[in-house]
Amino acid sequence: MSANRVQPKLIIHGGAGSSLKGKGGAEAVRRSLFAVVEEVHAQLGLGVAATEAVVLGCQLLENDPRFNAGTGSVLQSDGQIRMSASLMDGAKQSFSGVINTSRMKNPIDLAAFLQDSSDRVLSECGAAELLRELNLPLYDPLTEVRLQEWIQERAGNFDKAMAGVVAERELVSDARRGTIGVVALDAHGQIAAGTSTGGKGFERIGRVSDSAMPAGNYATAQAGVSCTGIGEDIIDECLAPRIVIRVTDGQSLQAAMQKSFSEAGQHHRDLGAIALDATGAIAWGKTSEVLLAAYHNGEGMGDTLDMAMGVQVGTA
Repeated sequence: MSANRVQPKLIIHGGAGSSLKGKGGAEAVRRSLFAVVEEVHAQLGLGVAATEAVVLGCQLLENDPRFNAGTGSVLQSDGQIRMSASLMDGAKQSFSGVINTSRMKNPIDLAAFLQDSSDRVLSECGAAELLRELNLPLYDPLTEVRLQEWIQERAGNFDKAMAGVVAERELVSDARRGTIGVVALDAHGQIAAGTSTGGKGFERIGRVSDSAMPAGNYATAQAGVSCTGIGEDIIDECLAPRIVIRVTDGQSLQAAMQKSFSEAGQHHRDLGAIALDATGAIAWGKTSEVLLAAYHNGEGMGDTLDMAMGVQVGTA
């Protein structure tokens, strides 16, 4: 690798929540995550820009019905799917996103288009109009698993606060807080972060998740972070910018993550995050039981599925 190029790095997540059911569940999720990491990191190795790599990673995760984003998104209390996504280019420090969009395959595509717009965050009606302007095909992201999940909860008057993070009942037991996210460092040293979600499921109509806010998705030239977990907890902590700002102010990524998750634990938050910085450091943290994340550190792939319960921070 030439002197003016750096080793590309990548970390992705497929949500956070309660424990996976045994090795079978963990292995199935690991295969899904590793397939995305392998494809996206290969593109980074070919010189693809961080923003393009993040969009590709988000598309692949949105297309996997296992995760709560794009196909496989959860249903809200009225039985409708409304998805949110955002993209942040750390080099330009430019944030764009869509809130509660529907009837499309990849919400991250709208967020990517809005990077070059003077109006960079659109809500439900505006996102629908943009979908028409771009002549993107209409798409139904509903899966049978999510439909049956909603029917069962409706029968119980929506006793659960939110839906399952992984859309396969045999994989999880009461797992929650589903989001997907990608953070990439490209060969030119530029960072980008993207996050996408179907929401928490069964929520009040009009509720907005952290995934379409800088609180849950933030990047600068120094670091990038994508969050997952209970959106309201992430918003209250302003987690993604809190971590990035600490790195910008001189803390190592590991120290910034450790401090931020220690505070989140003290506040009894339920959340997780993935991050990397301009030096190539990769980190993740969680207060939830499980963080469904995987990464490529330039030498090989790894994941976070076997992390212990409780407040944890790890690095690669």
